[in-house]
Amino acid sequence: MDVRSIEDGAPIVEHNGTTPVWWMVPAREMKEVTDGGFLELVNEFEVAGGGAVDPHSHPTHEFYYVLSGRGIMRIEDEEREIRQGDLVYIPPDKVHTLRPVSDHAPIHCFCFALGVKGAGPVNYTDH
Repeated sequence: MDVRSIEDGAPIVEHNGTTPVWWMVPAREMKEVTDGGFLELVNEFEVAGGGAVDPHSHPTHEFYYVLSGRGIMRIEDEEREIRQGDLVYIPPDKVHTLRPVSDHAPIHCFCFALGVKGAGPVNYTDH
């Protein structure tokens, strides 16, 4: 049985120092198990009130599930408010960012991504 908890490790600050991330499945760890397309990553992250995820893109089908809070999700030129219970799909290679709606309250999300067949490793810390 494979059970993982965010309590098993401290967060690592990602996205050019803008976002602490609790990694539950490190990048590419399950590539062999999910041959072809593969589970690229699973993590939980929080964006502090007044903060934002650095705009970025990568070759994955990425999904954000909002655990708490509200935010403004931007994918390329489209922007939309998201909140607890929303699942957001981010297509491969699309520039995206997320910021809380408030300068005083965070947004907390669960994230997983499927790598695109043939894509190389991605440096999620500095991109």
